[in-house]
Amino acid sequence: MNQYPLPPLGLNPSSTAQGTTPGSFANRPALTPGPLGARTFSSPDTPGMPAASDKTAWDFLPAGWMTDTFELPPAKRPRGEAVSEIKTPSFGTGTKVATFLQGDETVRTVEFPVDFTPITQLESARLGIITPQMRRVAEREPHLSAAQVRDEVAAGRMVIPANTVHLGYRLDPMAIGRGSKTKVNANMGASPVSSSTDEEVEKLRWAEKWGADTVMDLSTGGDLNATRDAIIRASTVPIGTVPIYSMIIGRKIEDLTPAMILETLEHQARQGVDYFTIHAGVLKEHLQYIRKRLIGIVSRGGSLLAKWMITHDAQNPMYTHWEDICDVMRRYDVTFSIGDGLRPGGLADATDAAQLAELYTLGELTERAWRKGVQVMVEGPGHVPFDQIEYNMKLQRTVCHGAPFYVLGPLVTDIFPGYDHITSCIGATAAAYHGAAMLCYVTPKEHLGLPKKDDVKQGCIAYKIAAHAADVALGIPGARDRDDELTKARAALNWEKHFELSFDPDTARAYHDEDLDVDTDFCAMCGHDWCSVRISKEIVEFASGKDEDYQRGKAKVTAALSAEQREILEKRGVLSPAEIHRLASKTKKAVGADHDKAACHSDYADDAEAQSIQARRVPLAQVGE
Repeated sequence: MNQYPLPPLGLNPSSTAQGTTPGSFANRPALTPGPLGARTFSSPDTPGMPAASDKTAWDFLPAGWMTDTFELPPAKRPRGEAVSEIKTPSFGTGTKVATFLQGDETVRTVEFPVDFTPITQLESARLGIITPQMRRVAEREPHLSAAQVRDEVAAGRMVIPANTVHLGYRLDPMAIGRGSKTKVNANMGASPVSSSTDEEVEKLRWAEKWGADTVMDLSTGGDLNATRDAIIRASTVPIGTVPIYSMIIGRKIEDLTPAMILETLEHQARQGVDYFTIHAGVLKEHLQYIRKRLIGIVSRGGSLLAKWMITHDAQNPMYTHWEDICDVMRRYDVTFSIGDGLRPGGLADATDAAQLAELYTLGELTERAWRKGVQVMVEGPGHVPFDQIEYNMKLQRTVCHGAPFYVLGPLVTDIFPGYDHITSCIGATAAAYHGAAMLCYVTPKEHLGLPKKDDVKQGCIAYKIAAHAADVALGIPGARDRDDELTKARAALNWEKHFELSFDPDTARAYHDEDLDVDTDFCAMCGHDWCSVRISKEIVEFASGKDEDYQRGKAKVTAALSAEQREILEKRGVLSPAEIHRLASKTKKAVGADHDKAACHSDYADDAEAQSIQARRVPLAQVGE
């Protein structure tokens, strides 16, 4: 047959190269501290895409700082984990030098003021210090060493949002960056018409349960201060806010002053907020590009500041006072999430002059924040046609020098209200594959109302799917391991292991038992005779289904539904209340099984009997083609 060559391959996302897939089609990663590291875990560039920046945060040091790198001869390189240290001999009047080995075994020297004390993760990384938070990130991301985490933070391609106050509570440090796994943020918050502090804390716990890596408190109603404080103290994940919401409580946006801005930031930083969304990239000169948009400015912060600028005929105060804002954030190591106040709110407004003009300003603000020693991630667009996603991701990589990109969706259609968690996670998967480091979830309530508990779950799961799919595609080592284990359980028809390895075991079990509440060697989708997995397992020449660690025992009646599983089936509205009650309180006698076997298991019943039971118990099952 004709042979077609595979494209250049990246890493295999399976730790042990299980299965027959040769590896990821992504670029091979280059975990290096310099510009070459910009393509770590990245998609191959479609022709015409913007090239990666040739700069990193190392090119934007504070005034009076200098850095250089050189290679040690192999014989002089230390063995084992890279060692970092600060040497104290003076390099010049008023300065000293930090010398440390980087993850790629090059040596970096940094000249800095003798009286300087690092506060932020970025500043520690610049001096070669591996902080406890960096070590914790490496524990959580086994494909990275602590030295590589430090190097990515120093290059500005990774952030560790960890307010020094929040570290004193329950925060478990994590990282956001292209070198790490793709992260998911969950938005929540009380509004003037809905929710309360207790409900928001409960939604926080619920979001953590369903995999949110960070949570943003976007409260605009109720007791904002008490809600924020309760969430921070309860959370194990980083908490972000949009401080301008608090700045205008009880006053008009026109009355906002620089002093009010700094006072609010100081207060929230002192509470322990880990990252702030600051819409400083919306400039007065950008507003002319909004006039013909179908939906104008959809960012709350962006629209508020646009009104302030028009009223005062002055530049955005967040932009003009950027360095003062940096000083506040540095004191507590609050990370910037530089807001995209001119993001498109519909497909017709995507990748327009306003959005791109703001993006270039975000690149400038990134450089200014790095000079002040503050960690930076950049926020990205919300409604983008599928064909434009790669361009948007890679232009940001160029303009913002690889600073982590944090995107909302993007939504790839506008006509599915109520299902926007689906239409947006399609775009989110593409965004993460092409360069986004964190995905802001969208729930079924997007554009319609404040998400409730189940909306949070649905949004989190949709975005965990998107993030995980991208990590596998990018070839992040170990990203596919759990998938492979579930595949082996499925091949062995080991239902218990199958559900145990699934992201949501309760839903998987409930859906299975809805049609066939016996763990047998076929499922209700195909039935006994048509089960390809059962047939493959029986073929002696195939390895499929024969892994010794995954062999199942005898067929058995499943356990009674748990309360969670019962609730799932009740919400589906497929089974009658009586049938759900039977599944939730069943006994062996009720399902016609004896002490040792289930009658519908084909190992214990002939084909005719198995088919009879299948037809009787699952009248609506369809044979798959």
